[in-house]
Amino acid sequence: MGKKVLLVVTSSPYVGEHPTGVWLEECAAPYYVFTAAGWEVTIASPAGGAIPIDTGSMGGDFFTADSKKFLHDPEAMKKFSHSVPLSAVKEEEFDTIYASGGHGTITDFVDCAPLKAIIEKMYAGGKKVASVCHGPLCLVNCTKPNGEPLLKGHKCTIFTNAEEEMVQMTGAIKQHAGWTAEDKFKELGGLYEAADPWNSKAVVDGLLITGQNPQSSVATAEALVAACS
Repeated sequence: MGKKVLLVVTSSPYVGEHPTGVWLEECAAPYYVFTAAGWEVTIASPAGGAIPIDTGSMGGDFFTADSKKFLHDPEAMKKFSHSVPLSAVKEEEFDTIYASGGHGTITDFVDCAPLKAIIEKMYAGGKKVASVCHGPLCLVNCTKPNGEPLLKGHKCTIFTNAEEEMVQMTGAIKQHAGWTAEDKFKELGGLYEAADPWNSKAVVDGLLITGQNPQSSVATAEALVAACS
């Protein structure tokens, strides 16, 4: 019996004045990992509807085979163009969640009440929670049933300070949030791990599965499928 997975993507086309959106590969690659496993995929976002794509993810080596396939896949694009608003999602209808990245998540994942509620209910109910690159920003305000930060004591990863510097987004992130993703994870008590920049790194710790960067999206999705088997 295939699992039902909630694939969450950002609705935000900007961080300040910087154009952004979902990093396409981080939605496309997991989508195909899940469908290959026989899973039913529902794509959801904070605002619902059509999803903005970071144009940087559609150039050069970043524009992967999965990304190209996704854009020409009628079923996938139907879900992507008509994403379900998170406020309409019923957590109990899904077996697990996977949050994709893109810099847009800094603006609409961190303080998204419906997303926070879904994650906390899934975690409390023993369901796996997975995310990749900037997607794990959805965990920042989440708490365990005992009130502690959800990240506290968990081995975890997220886009590194070094990688943020390389894409010249440190200033924009700090201006919006006042912190970087890596620093915030450490502040919340996460047992932070990282590979060298642009290398695949997926961390599995109990109910939490996190991936470091775009290169980690397949490994993170495959780890989730394995964990749910």
